[in-house]
Amino acid sequence: MNDSDAVFRVEKVAAPLRYSVTESIRSAIATGRFKAGDRLPERELCELTGVSRTLVREAMRQLESEGVIEVEPHRGPFVARLSREQAEGVYQVRLELEGLACRLFAEKATAEQRQALKDAFKELQAAARRSDAQNRLRTKNQFYACLLDGSQNEALGSCLHILNSRVSLLRATSMTAPGRIKKSIAELSSLMEALMARDGERASELGRLHVQMAADAALKLLTEEEPT
Repeated sequence: MNDSDAVFRVEKVAAPLRYSVTESIRSAIATGRFKAGDRLPERELCELTGVSRTLVREAMRQLESEGVIEVEPHRGPFVARLSREQAEGVYQVRLELEGLACRLFAEKATAEQRQALKDAFKELQAAARRSDAQNRLRTKNQFYACLLDGSQNEALGSCLHILNSRVSLLRATSMTAPGRIKKSIAELSSLMEALMARDGERASELGRLHVQMAADAALKLLTEEEPT
C-alpha cells in the first residue's frame, strides 16, 4: 500500500464499521483513487481499508445498490461509468435540490447553524489551498452537511444524500478541470454572502449557478473522454 493511501484506512471506532468502509471506498472513488471503469479487486480494497473481506463485500453491495459500482459476471466489481446523458440527469436534479436548500437555509437557519456554515466554509477555503484531495472532499462534505442542516428539511436532506452517491462519480471529474477549485471557492463566497444576508432568492440563484458551473466542467471532460 502506498503512503498516500493511508487516508483510506478505516478507524475501528464506535461508528458502524460497514458504514465507515463504504464511505472510505466512496471517498477513494470521489478523489480519483479509483476512476470510472477501474476494476476493484477485493484483496486491494482489504489492504486499502484495513478490514476483512466480509466488510468489504458488504460495502460493495451497498455501493452497487446506489449505482456507484457495477459487477460484471466472471470479472467482478468496477467503478460505474456514467454516460453524458446520465451525468446531465444527475446535475439537473442536483441543481434544483441545492437551489431549494440554499433558499431554505437563507430563510430558516438559526444563528448556530449560520455560524456552523461559516466555520465549515473557512475550513473549505483552507483545504482548497492545499493539494490534499481527501481533505478537500471532507471539508466540502462538511460544508454541505451544514447547509442541509440549516435548511431544516429532512426530506430534502434524504434526497440529496441519495443523489450524492452518483455525484461522487462526477466530483473527481469536475474538480480536475483546470482552475475549477479556485472558481468553485469564488462561487461559494458569493453564495455565502447571500446566505448570511438571508436573501433566499439570491441564494437559490447562486446555489444553482454553482451546480451549473460544476456540471459544465464535468460534462466537458466527459465528452472529451467518451470513445468516438
